[in-house]
Amino acid sequence: MKALVIAEIDKHSLKQATFSCLAAAQKLATTVDLMVFAPVDHALHTYDFRGWSNVILVENITCETHLTAEAMTETILSQASTYDSILFPATMFGKNIAPRVAAQLNVGQISDVIDIESSDSFTRPIYAGNALAKVTSSDTVKIITIRTTAFSPIAESGPSSKKLTCPFLMEKWQKRVWVEKREGTQNLRPELSTAKVVVAGGRALGSAENFQLVEKLADIFEGAIGASRAAVDAGYAPNDYQVGQTGKVVAPELYIAIGISGAIQHIAGMKDSRIIVAINNDPDAPICQIADYTFIGDLFKVVPELIHELTTRKRYG
Repeated sequence: MKALVIAEIDKHSLKQATFSCLAAAQKLATTVDLMVFAPVDHALHTYDFRGWSNVILVENITCETHLTAEAMTETILSQASTYDSILFPATMFGKNIAPRVAAQLNVGQISDVIDIESSDSFTRPIYAGNALAKVTSSDTVKIITIRTTAFSPIAESGPSSKKLTCPFLMEKWQKRVWVEKREGTQNLRPELSTAKVVVAGGRALGSAENFQLVEKLADIFEGAIGASRAAVDAGYAPNDYQVGQTGKVVAPELYIAIGISGAIQHIAGMKDSRIIVAINNDPDAPICQIADYTFIGDLFKVVPELIHELTTRKRYG
């Protein structure tokens, strides 16, 4: 059995989501290849390619202008017939490309997989994580998105992988779809989906200014910042911070929920956290029912006191 993982990258490394896909792919196949959409010279000098059977470097990528989901799909399709399964991380990146590949191959997509029982049997959450479905596929090529928090990333190890190349098939799309501009955000915090500590705020904070309480507490833990959809919709936090079924799925060592009631969609995105701490004035809030520890009280009193206490302990040991 052969599997192909589509790499999610940044300018400096392969993202942890890629190595979660490697862990999943090793349950499916004995040969696991990686496809990388980046200029070849940059990829060879920047990324660590140990642990893969083969690495397919996509040639002729000279700029990001034509690095669109449509062109990437065309390139993936050119290699699809040689694989039994193609895996993507269930991130914004993977969710943008996987459905296109599945549609072009006329096969079903198996989404948000959390366990692999065999080469054609998978487990995925349904009903906002309240039930698990066993999915069986007889498609010749299986298109799979992997919930990255469900598979521990496998670190790079062993000898460097064999390098192969394939052309970037952008001709069909370069005059129809192109990227006008990409804007990144400078963030010195850990990435939300892989952070060990996440401090998240909800609508009860009342304003973007009050949301700074979340930031201050996250600073103490050197953690990432999250938000409920209600807080994002209210403009208290950017969309990148959203945790939940329609946001990012996280499973940190510590998750602190400040002023979040715990809608079912939010809980679906963070319930696998190892330790959950809720700060809420309603003991009957859904978030309090799943929390390991709960502070019942006014968050505008509890959080500043917590920040003061933790800062003092950190300063004086």
